[in-house]
Amino acid sequence: MSQDCANDVLIAFGANLSFADQPPEVTIVQAIRALAEQGLSVVRQSRMYRTPCFPRGAGPDYINAAACVIPRHEMTAQGMLAILHRVEETWGRARGGRWVGRTLDIDLLAYGGSVCPDPQTQTLWRDLPFRDQLRLAPDQLIVPHPRLQDRAFVLVPLADVAPDWVHPMLGLSVTQMLALRPQEEVATVKALPDVVE
Repeated sequence: MSQDCANDVLIAFGANLSFADQPPEVTIVQAIRALAEQGLSVVRQSRMYRTPCFPRGAGPDYINAAACVIPRHEMTAQGMLAILHRVEETWGRARGGRWVGRTLDIDLLAYGGSVCPDPQTQTLWRDLPFRDQLRLAPDQLIVPHPRLQDRAFVLVPLADVAPDWVHPMLGLSVTQMLALRPQEEVATVKALPDVVE
């Protein structure tokens, strides 16, 4: 896979709850380090960003970041997801309701140019009406992440690490997808100073 991240694995991080008295931004820094310990090569990582909780007012602001990694060549997207879940669990992630506070959330955004499980299923979940997004969740891995193009809090950090990555279904780069988001939404994603552990 290339060093410019265009064909590599793209990952998003989010957290809005402290873990063991450490703030979410420290958790994310440690989680990125843990990926390397799991045999993944972290090629690039974004700055940290603060974003209002969704839905607004439902909890503390989120800290968001993104990274580009190179997996072991024999690793599948499912194998990558298993690693991400293990890292989440290390920092107290308990799977439960959607859009609830989290000590750590790691999403597999893209696995190079792969579409999983197939283009039809990816399109179904990507085009899901918002009212259905509130009550339905896929029971299988969907790659690219079906909400990737809809979330400034994902696209802003992702533009730090892979601005030229092209969505295999939409034919748009990260930069182009970000330009399509409303400016008032993008403006809510604010860069943090460098994190000190």
